[in-house]
Amino acid sequence: MTTFTRRSLLKTSALAAAGTLATPALLRAQSSELVIGCAGSHTAWMEAIVIPHMKAAIGADILFEGTKSSVNLEKMASNKDAPYLSVVQMDDPVMIQAVEADLLTPISEEAVPNRADLRPDAVHMEGMWCNYVQPWAGVAYNTDFADGVPSWEALWAPESAGQVIIPSLQNTEGMWTMFVAAMLGSGKSFSEAQYEIDAAFAKLEELKPNLLSVYSTMSQAFNLLEQGEISMLAGNFSSYTLPRKAEGVPVDLAAPKEGIFAMPSGICLVKGGPNPELAAAYVNEMLGAKMQAEIADFASSVPANTTVTAGAVIPDGVQIYSPDWAFVAANRRDWIERFDKLMAL
Repeated sequence: MTTFTRRSLLKTSALAAAGTLATPALLRAQSSELVIGCAGSHTAWMEAIVIPHMKAAIGADILFEGTKSSVNLEKMASNKDAPYLSVVQMDDPVMIQAVEADLLTPISEEAVPNRADLRPDAVHMEGMWCNYVQPWAGVAYNTDFADGVPSWEALWAPESAGQVIIPSLQNTEGMWTMFVAAMLGSGKSFSEAQYEIDAAFAKLEELKPNLLSVYSTMSQAFNLLEQGEISMLAGNFSSYTLPRKAEGVPVDLAAPKEGIFAMPSGICLVKGGPNPELAAAYVNEMLGAKMQAEIADFASSVPANTTVTAGAVIPDGVQIYSPDWAFVAANRRDWIERFDKLMAL
């Protein structure tokens, strides 16, 4: 269980400005282009917030490639001898695989001073990657259908037949439905149930009559939720659902009584990637107070920088789970194969 608290006040604007002005002179002599791999679901705030900020703060022209974390990993691996990505933003279990494949350069406090302001649990494997924001994940639902989703069991309820979409295990958010299935199927607490994979798959099989589909592209599934074609979308996260709610779309994100999940968003430096100094400056900005506050507010997420008060309000009275990511990384390929065969509709 992970507990988040509101952060201390922002550093003064003068300090924030000083951090921006402290860009190495070497950057001005290099190409200004950086190719960034990121989640496709982050497109809105990358385009609205990050790209303009990076141009103004460090003079970087950002080329943004939005896709799934697993695809980013494949790009890094297939271009290992001649990387074209400089920075990649992807999920923790895929970061572990990237470390194992020797695809990353550690994020040092010397090159990225703002790393020093992060929560200790946001820095992984001696700086191989850091979490920059952390949305929470629950069940997204159409408010024209219901006032809430009090329990994950609602996904399995007979009245939900044909009204549910869940993520594929190729998407990290797909893990949440599987872990919930493990808890419900085994009757054990999350700390034990996350290892009860047979119980998880048995419970997932029981869910099939209620599924309209299984998605690999989240935006398409969310459109069906918005349009009322389905009533619930499992495993969705605050950085996607809550901004849509704020825009007046009839959706909301439920925190069922069994618990919700911490959705890690990591950032790393690609080993041998182009413009390493500019890439480090980009990461430093992403971990700094200004970007942390703006992204957290825009994406309804919990910032990693301890100087920032912004972002998502974590629901009271509900447990927040973070799984054993090393266990996930070691078994995910086999789980995906098993899931795809079992859940074919």
